[in-house]
Formats: sequence, structure tokens, C-alpha cells
Amino acid sequence: MTAITFETAPGTGERAKTVLVAGAFATLAFDIFGQALSPALGFAQLAPVGLANGVIKALTGAGWRPGAEMLHYFAGLVAYPLGWFLIAEPQRARLTPWLHWSLAAVAYGVFLWIFALYGMAHLIAGMKPFLGFTGITWVALWGHVLFALVVATTGRLRS
Repeated sequence: MTAITFETAPGTGERAKTVLVAGAFATLAFDIFGQALSPALGFAQLAPVGLANGVIKALTGAGWRPGAEMLHYFAGLVAYPLGWFLIAEPQRARLTPWLHWSLAAVAYGVFLWIFALYGMAHLIAGMKPFLGFTGITWVALWGHVLFALVVATTGRLRS
């Protein structure tokens, strides 16, 4: 099975469908893991909408829950999957074709975790870097890696 890229996908409609399907499955996996399974097992509960609301508040001066919900779902359904399909996977195929796609997906998940917990939470929202390396930090790491693996797997299955 080869990787789906925007160059090899059958058409623009199929490409967009793959991004949205991969994003939907990955966002569902991320939310179920971080908001249900993790706390059910005694670990921290993720609050991606709370983080998004902190970003909105930092940028506008006031939080807005509906906008935070939209930001969370836009990132999960569109932005993060596009990052995989347009940047991460093509670069893996070009620079390190010997690297198994699943390992590249894990690396992409770690990148997403850094982006979310350092870039967005710390640099923009003003929270502690990586949320102070508390329990939520590590649940977020596993959640972002799971997200990236689901996006990459869905892309492979749809190619």
C-alpha cells in the first residue's frame, strides 16, 4: 500500500474526502482517549476546547466557547490532517523513504504535541510550557501520537 498524497490521489474531491475522513476518525480517537478513556483509567482528562478558548482569549481579550469549539474541530478535521498529507508524509517519502510511515506518524504526533502544548498553550495563551509537565502533559502526548497514527492509517487505507 502506498501513501496517498495530493499528487497521487484520484481527484480533488477524493483528496478532500480523505483529509476530512482521516481528521474525523483521528479527532474522535483523540477525544475518546483524552476525555473518556484516560480519566476512566485514573489519568488526566484533556481539555482541548479549554486550550482553544485560552488561545482565543489571549488573541482577542475575551474567551468565546463557540469559537473554541470551532477552532478545536477545524484543527482536528482539517489543519492537522493537512499537515500530515501536505508536509510530513511527502517529506518522509522524499527524505527518508526507508523510514516506515508509522514511525513518521509517531514523530508527527510528537510535533503536534509540541505545537499544541508549547506553541499554542505557552507562547500564545501564556500557560506554563507543556502545562507544567503534569499528568495532562503525558495524556496529551499519547493523544497527539494516537491522532497522527489514525490520520496516517486512514490515508493509507483510502489510497
